Amino acid sequence: MTIKRVALITPPYHSGVVESAGTWLNVGFVYVAGSLRAAGYEVDYYDAMSLWHKWPEIEARIRAFNPDVVATTSFTASIGHALELTALAKEINPDVVTVHGNVHATFCYDEMLKAEHDTVDFIVRGEGEVTLVKLLDCLNQGGDPACVPGLSFWRDGAVVTTPKAASIQDLDALPMAWDLVEWPIYTYRAKNNARLAIVSSSRGCMEKCSFCSQQLFWERSWRARSAENFVAELELLRDSYGVEVAMLSDEIPTFDRERWVRILDLMIERKVGVKLLMETRVDDILRDADIMDKYREAGVEHIYVGVEAGDQATLDLFNKNTKVEQSKAAIDIINNADIVSETSFVLGMPDDTPESIAATIELAKHYNPDMAFFLAIAPWPYAELYPELEPYVATKDYRKYNLVEPVIKPKAMTVEELERELGRASQKFYMHKFQKLHDLSPWKQTFMVAVLDILINNSYLAVQMRSMMKEGKQMPPEVQALLKSIKTVRGNAGASDHPHTFAPIP
Repeated sequence: MTIKRVALITPPYHSGVVESAGTWLNVGFVYVAGSLRAAGYEVDYYDAMSLWHKWPEIEARIRAFNPDVVATTSFTASIGHALELTALAKEINPDVVTVHGNVHATFCYDEMLKAEHDTVDFIVRGEGEVTLVKLLDCLNQGGDPACVPGLSFWRDGAVVTTPKAASIQDLDALPMAWDLVEWPIYTYRAKNNARLAIVSSSRGCMEKCSFCSQQLFWERSWRARSAENFVAELELLRDSYGVEVAMLSDEIPTFDRERWVRILDLMIERKVGVKLLMETRVDDILRDADIMDKYREAGVEHIYVGVEAGDQATLDLFNKNTKVEQSKAAIDIINNADIVSETSFVLGMPDDTPESIAATIELAKHYNPDMAFFLAIAPWPYAELYPELEPYVATKDYRKYNLVEPVIKPKAMTVEELERELGRASQKFYMHKFQKLHDLSPWKQTFMVAVLDILINNSYLAVQMRSMMKEGKQMPPEVQALLKSIKTVRGNAGASDHPHTFAPIP
C-alpha cells in the first residue's frame, strides 16, 4: 500500500470548555498539515469539533476523501471521542493507518494501545511535524517503524516504544497550511464575531505546576520563533484571510523579554492591527509593568494569568512559584493598562469546603479581574499531583476531565455539593462585577456587555447567570436595563445549542 492521502481530524468532543467565547481552530494541525504537504502528501484538514459535525457527517467526509491515513489529536477529556474516530476509520477501511497524538497519547500510550490496538496503529509522542512525516515515509519505503524516534505501537502482543524524538529547534522553518483552514467558522463572539486565528509564537513551559500537563509535555524547555517571522505571519493572516483577532496558544510568549518587546515594536511600527488575546505568567506581568502601554498600543486586548489558588499553601502545593500578593499586583497592572484581565481559580481539592470556596470568591472579588472562572481540578493521570489526588478520584470517565465537571470528591463535600458551589462561585463573582460595571472604561464596558450576553445565553454557566438576572434588582438601574435588554433580544432569537465559556483550554 502506498500512502498519499492523510486526513487530520479533530474528535467531535464538546463540554462547554473547549468552545470558548469563539470557535478555536487547531493550530497544531496547521503545522502538521504544512509539514505533510511539504513532504508530498495530500492533506484534508478537518476540524470536525469546530464544525459541530456528528458521526454520520464525519463518516461521509472520510469516505469522500478516502484517506490512506487518519490522524487525530486529543486532550484527556476528548480521548474517548478520538478513539471512536479511529475505530470508525477502521470500520470504513480496515487497511487505513490510524495515528493518535497530543498530550494524552504522549503520556498514556501504554493504556491506549493495550486496550485499543485493533483500531490504533501508531501513537506519535511529542511534536508531530517531523515524526509523522518520518513514519509515513518509512511505511512507504517498507521500513521498520521501530527505527523512527517518537513512536509507540503494538507488535507481537506488546507495546513497542521508540526513543523520544528530538525537539524541533528552528520553528521559523516549519511550513504552515493556513489555506486549508475553513475560515468562516472561526469567530470571536465577544468582538462582534470577528474572524479569529490561533497562533503560536513559541513552544514550551519552564514552570513546574504540579497539576498541569504542559510543562511535562514540553519537558520544561522553551523555544521561540523570531519576532520578524511571527509578525509577518500575523500580517499574512490579516491580508490573506481577513483575521482580526489572534489568540496566542503559547504558555509563556513573554518569557524572553527582548524578543517580546521586539514583537510589540513590530506590531506598532507595521500597524498590524490584529488584536491579541494571550496568556502569560504573573511574574512576567510584574516584570513588564513599565511597558504595559506598549502592550496596549501593539494591540494586546486580553491577558489571562493563572492565579489558581487563594492561599499560599495551595499555591505551594501547585508549585506555582508565586506569592498570593503578586497575583493581585499583576491583575492591577493589567487593569491599569485598560487591558481585559482574566484569571481562574482551581477548586475541588480534597480539603476544600463550602467555607474555603466562599473565601476564594471573596479573594477573587478583591483581586478584581474583569473575568474569573472557578474550575474543577482535573486529575490528569500523568500529572505530578496525581498520586496525591488519586484516593479522592470519583470517576475514571475521562470525558468528565474537562475542568467543569468535578471528578474529585473533597473529604467534607459530595461531588454534587461541589458542583453547586462552583456554579454559585461564578454567579456571586459576576453579580459583584456587574454591580461595578461603570467603574470600567467605555470600551471595557462594551466588552463586558458582550461577555454577559455570552455567559447568559451560550455558556456552561447559563443556569447560574440566568439566576443572577432574576436577582437584577440588586444592581444599578442601568445594569438592570442591560440585563432586561439581553433577555428580551435573546428570548426572541433563541439561545444557541453550542455552549461556550472563556475558560482556558486544558
